Amino acid sequence: MTGKDKRRGPGFETRAIHAGSRPDAVTGSRNTPIYQTTSYVFEDVEHAADLFNLQTFGFIYSRIANPTVAVLEERIANLEGGRAAVCAATGHAAQFLTFATLLEPGDEFVASNKLYGGSVTQFGISFKRLGWTCHFVDPVDSENFRRALTPKCKAIFLEGLANPGGIVVDMEPVAEIAHEAGIPLIVDNTMASPYLCRPIEWGADLVIHSTTKFLSGHGTSMGGAVVESGRFDWAQNDKFPSLTEPDPAYHGLTFHETFGDFGFTMKARSVALRDFGPAMAPMNAFLTITGIETLPVRMERHVANATAVARFLEGHSAVAWVSYAGLESSPYRALARKYLAKGAGSVFTFGVKGGFEAGVRVVESVNLFSHLTNLGDTRSLIIHPASTTHRQLDEDQQVAAGAGPDTIRLSIGLESADDLIDDLDQALSHEPA
Repeated sequence: MTGKDKRRGPGFETRAIHAGSRPDAVTGSRNTPIYQTTSYVFEDVEHAADLFNLQTFGFIYSRIANPTVAVLEERIANLEGGRAAVCAATGHAAQFLTFATLLEPGDEFVASNKLYGGSVTQFGISFKRLGWTCHFVDPVDSENFRRALTPKCKAIFLEGLANPGGIVVDMEPVAEIAHEAGIPLIVDNTMASPYLCRPIEWGADLVIHSTTKFLSGHGTSMGGAVVESGRFDWAQNDKFPSLTEPDPAYHGLTFHETFGDFGFTMKARSVALRDFGPAMAPMNAFLTITGIETLPVRMERHVANATAVARFLEGHSAVAWVSYAGLESSPYRALARKYLAKGAGSVFTFGVKGGFEAGVRVVESVNLFSHLTNLGDTRSLIIHPASTTHRQLDEDQQVAAGAGPDTIRLSIGLESADDLIDDLDQALSHEPA
């Protein structure tokens, strides 16, 4: 091994297995134990007071922090190249914790309209009830984000590799727009995973995951995570008083001043997670830690299978179009090469000739694919978004989100690619009753 090799640090595959964990100090257990406990014994009154005052680090109550969850938080932060992370019960909960930490009633933010349908609803409807306004824009033109900014905007949000699939957003110029405005760029990296893309390297300040998907990887465990880059200066303007002004919830403590480059994470954990309570269960953290250990090998197979299936569909007579950034024909191919050098993921959409009725017929005719609302599983999954995940949107919103009436979303798993192709072929050839 050369001197240069010694300095480069552990590789991604090594960190996916080891980051954040060590043999249990008491038992020697090599796997991270499941700390299925609500509470932790204090050494004495002074120790308890220091913990509650955030003057020392440790565990108080599992709604706020748990040793099993802490390993997962450190591992995800490490893989994303971030400073710190906080986990939550779901990806939606992670988004809520993020905006609850950033925004005050009356504040606004800008988001891509190429998002998971549940996020469109959360941002556009539910957040309004909290006094937060989201301005949706088409991310194909990065300048749309700049045009939509108002003095009340406190963040820009996007999915780098968008769900329901095939769209890659040019993150780098959007990060520049956000930073010129003195606000953070928040990137949902669920669809790509840190194995395929690390948004912090392209200017993201906060990275969100639904760990339910590729990080867990086996369709067993709900969870979410927010990763802080540690690079954003929350004190550069007066937009983030919750981080830069004394907090009455902690006797006047100022989170940014006290905790510096992980002040956002501490605020999200100590206030938002504590007060709203969407904590990740230790068992789900354990299963997600285990899933991450195989993330690199799984993602390689996911991508290889997805590429084979997408190429097959592109040539099928019953298919009108395929939106997969890994295809040479994709308008997002160049962006995929820039941001997703190891592959364009395994979730994508295609349009079936015959519209809504034909789409329904295909999802009801598959045998190997599972018709359900999830993605990132070892099993291949199929769904018709217009009748399920995006049905709460009107048709214009569905089309804008890439989930029109003829659209079918696939999440390609780890089965034999030929078997997946055969199943889709027979479903596409299925005659109407």
